[in-house]
Amino acid sequence: MSIDRDKLEHQLNDFDSQIRRNALLSLLEQVHAGNITFPEQTRDFNLHCHTFFSFNGYGYSPTYLAWKGRCEGLYAMGLVDFDVLDGVDEFLEACHMVGVRACAGMETRIFVPEFSTREISSPGEPGIAYHMGVGFTSTAVQDDALLHQLKNIAQNRNQGLVDRVNAFLDPVKLDYTEDILPLVPKGNATERHVCVAYDNKAKALFPDAAKRAAFWAEKLGMSQENIVKVLDDGPAFQGLIRSKTMKQGGVGYVLPDGNDFPRIDDVNAFSKAAGAIPCMTWLDGTSEGEQAIDEMLDLMQASGVVAANIIPDRNWNISDAATKSIKVKHFHDFVKKLNDRHMPIIVGTEMNAYGQKFVDTFSVPEMKPLHDDFLRGAHIVYAHTLLQQHAGMGYMSDWADTNFKDAQSKNIFYEMVGQRISPATAEFVKSITAENTPEQIVSALEA
Repeated sequence: MSIDRDKLEHQLNDFDSQIRRNALLSLLEQVHAGNITFPEQTRDFNLHCHTFFSFNGYGYSPTYLAWKGRCEGLYAMGLVDFDVLDGVDEFLEACHMVGVRACAGMETRIFVPEFSTREISSPGEPGIAYHMGVGFTSTAVQDDALLHQLKNIAQNRNQGLVDRVNAFLDPVKLDYTEDILPLVPKGNATERHVCVAYDNKAKALFPDAAKRAAFWAEKLGMSQENIVKVLDDGPAFQGLIRSKTMKQGGVGYVLPDGNDFPRIDDVNAFSKAAGAIPCMTWLDGTSEGEQAIDEMLDLMQASGVVAANIIPDRNWNISDAATKSIKVKHFHDFVKKLNDRHMPIIVGTEMNAYGQKFVDTFSVPEMKPLHDDFLRGAHIVYAHTLLQQHAGMGYMSDWADTNFKDAQSKNIFYEMVGQRISPATAEFVKSITAENTPEQIVSALEA
């Protein structure tokens, strides 16, 4: 790899959006000149990638994700950030420029009163579930009140956490504005940013590694020997800070109250109003709430949810063979239930922690039988994104409600469109209007 390419790829993760865009344009000039060659695209994809607008374990920006996806030969990519839509425009444009099918989503946490005594997908927190909207087409939305609410909830929660942890880690104390906010482009700091900041602050206060190890050993209740083993491994050590001080049992942790989170109906309404698809999430089928999966699915669908998100590798790929067998069964059973209900499936690896894969290994026995189901979801959400963006004819649109009698027929249409149209042929959608019927669109694509 040339020095110039290294430099340009590094600039793709700069906090300055213009630097990112200019770097991508320069790299694409090298592609067009034949100095950089893209591999053939596979049928692999990752539709759940967090960026540095919330937290990416590798510091990746939306533009870098698009570029790396194409360099890795991926078929489709999907952005998903916590509580913000800051990267949507950049990501969709960058994916189009490099020739990768794309979609964009937002993830948050909600309170589900009907499951208030049962854990769902947020371990140790009864009634709290991760929830998503997928298929957003713009960073700007007409009504952004929920976005402001989510950001205020998250930042207030983080500030309270920092206050509690500061008292415990004194003299390693953080100033939220000076030490944490500069770590994220637009102020959407997360617990993981807080951990990076504490690691940085301790290094500044204790430049001598032995003294720093002694400090952390005392504060985290561990032997200095065990601290030393991970002290220089940033992601691993920051994860240790998080687990010891911010998760259950740590001084910074406070069991969340239902009032700390929005309700499912509000998040679904926001997603639909913004032209996106309300989407539930699923962990691994082992929690009390997910054991009642039919009840959960009924509740989600009644609230307006029409799709589901899974993080496959995390669900089943563990070392203990007995537990792995149980989780694989839950995984396959859940996919079958979604197919029976004609709910598109969105999958990806997250990458909101260092060490997570860039893309799932779909060729392994646990994944291969489900690959077509997941690819169908990728085609559906890509077609939704194109049609919603250019003609307001997305999956949740009035046009779709008028033209499809059920979810099955809707899925067939959007899957076909997502298969037939690629970034190279996306201009086709500009010829479509809401006056067109699905049959007319299909005929035009087949011509």
